[in-house]
Amino acid sequence: MSDNRKQILEMLSSGRVNADEADRLLGALETDNPQSSTAGPVKNSGTAKFLRVIVDAADPGADGPTKVNVRIPIQLLRAGVRLAGLIPAQALHKANDALREQGVPIDLSQVRPENLEDLIEHLHDLSIDVDAHEKDGKVNVRVFCE
Repeated sequence: MSDNRKQILEMLSSGRVNADEADRLLGALETDNPQSSTAGPVKNSGTAKFLRVIVDAADPGADGPTKVNVRIPIQLLRAGVRLAGLIPAQALHKANDALREQGVPIDLSQVRPENLEDLIEHLHDLSIDVDAHEKDGKVNVRVFCE
């Protein structure tokens, strides 16, 4: 951990800055010290801020290559879990049934904000790279956090 980061966290713990001010200062530190200019996974000691999904598919029969680059803010996941708490129980049962029919065995009523925070805390270690060769083309899929 850098000295500047430690200093900001100490200022936060002593009450000299609030959480929003500390977040802005930490963000400014990240802007001043970019770790990489590539689209690859970024591993740092901080928490993940984005979930990235990148797909590159080369299909010679198509008009051109297919490229997908999605960057999802982790805050969106947090908001989704909070909103899920507002869904009536009857609707949750229907959603769970629909998910199970699609092969996703998850119970949305069991998702809690504290569970999500544990998951988010460990997301910065996530990196999934898949290379698949189709009959006439190649597909690369990368999922990671930054």
